[in-house]
Amino acid sequence: MNSKERREKLIINLKTSNYPIKGIKLAKLYGVTRQVIVKDIAILRAKGENIIATPDGYSLIEKNNRYRDVIVTKHSNEDLKREMEIIVKYGGIIEDVIISHSFYGEITGSIMVKNLNDLNKFLERYNSNATIPLSMLTNGIHMHTISSIDKESMELIKKELKDEGFLI
Repeated sequence: MNSKERREKLIINLKTSNYPIKGIKLAKLYGVTRQVIVKDIAILRAKGENIIATPDGYSLIEKNNRYRDVIVTKHSNEDLKREMEIIVKYGGIIEDVIISHSFYGEITGSIMVKNLNDLNKFLERYNSNATIPLSMLTNGIHMHTISSIDKESMELIKKELKDEGFLI
């Protein structure tokens, strides 16, 4: 199989998967190195494919009819779980976290938490690493790109975040 065929199959794998796929798994599937997969992903992104890298692997985010918005929130480290639970409770997807750093400008981290299972895995990884969330670099102030099935769900998410004192 040549590189063009591999990239076409790579897109099919990502489109049909319900979960992110690790680069090493793709490399084994196609009999290439992980670095070849990284290069393929870069080429596909340059061609306009919306492929994101998450801690769980690569995902293809297809353009769909979901309602998207960027929200600004502030909370303590202890309230991180509660904020995320509110969003997924109404069917929201937490795509990323963004902070505005005084020196580096905007810093974005991909999250892609779609449900409680994803949230639990995210929190498990978070708690098992000696790290702090990006929002702690900005005194808890951060943004999330979130998407929902419709505007009504988005409004419910925002209302509860506001009621909890998270939404700025």
